Amino acid sequence: MSGRPERAALGDSVPNTQKAYKDLDFLNSPSARTVRILCEYEEPRERFRRNNLRDTIVIFGSARIKSPEEAAEALAAARAAEDAAALEKATRAQGLARYYADTRKLARRLTEWSLARPEHHRDMVITTGGGPGIMEAGNRGASDVPGGRSVGLGISLPFEEKVNRWVTPELALEFHYFFMRKYWFSYLAKAMVVMPGGFGTLDEFMEVVTLVQTLKIKKRLPIVLYGTEYWDKVLHMEPMVEFGTISPEDLNLFHRTDSVEDAYQYLVEELETHHLKRKDDGEFLAD
Repeated sequence: MSGRPERAALGDSVPNTQKAYKDLDFLNSPSARTVRILCEYEEPRERFRRNNLRDTIVIFGSARIKSPEEAAEALAAARAAEDAAALEKATRAQGLARYYADTRKLARRLTEWSLARPEHHRDMVITTGGGPGIMEAGNRGASDVPGGRSVGLGISLPFEEKVNRWVTPELALEFHYFFMRKYWFSYLAKAMVVMPGGFGTLDEFMEVVTLVQTLKIKKRLPIVLYGTEYWDKVLHMEPMVEFGTISPEDLNLFHRTDSVEDAYQYLVEELETHHLKRKDDGEFLAD
């Protein structure tokens, strides 16, 4: 008898095969990580192309900052409960709520400006991380304008809700990889606004400033650092100039302000001068 296995007789069972790209166990395995990364590049790229989205104004900031309405309700509840710890927290939240209001107002004004421009110019679409807090305020401000749309680049986190309801539905995305999400924040951005925030906001701001400083981002990218009281305490950069680890002119890579009007005027002037007056290259997502 031969040592080779006998061929299955006609009618015997055969293995249940499946195409690799339909195998969810494989697609979620470490071996398919490169495939998943590529998906988080190609799927957003195709979606943006389909929606004719090429230019964004990105707004970063804390997910924990409440709207003025929410902050007022929390403060009233803490007072009624006579809870000292809750009252301290609610009072702090009410102080921060101004940044929610300012973000919403700035996003609304920039969206109004963008939509009022001649039709042959491309829209500047508000883009956020899609979550609550400052992100919600940015998307909400854009939605306050008839015809306004906005992008939400969400991230799957165990302690954060899904993309907020103010994001334009067809422009709501959810990422697994932070670095792919940050790629899409910066690639289409023509301007950025950095509101008070925590580790995530600092991470996003410092990475972008580094890319601008090192000319990895070659386009003109105006950056507004909003909230001088907050950022002057959190980011005291002058010692780096004193020690020589950065150049004095590096402090001019971003514009500090506390005023919606000042931020608006600065961004519009920068965008009008460095982006909207330039000839369209006719190429979507060109390197």
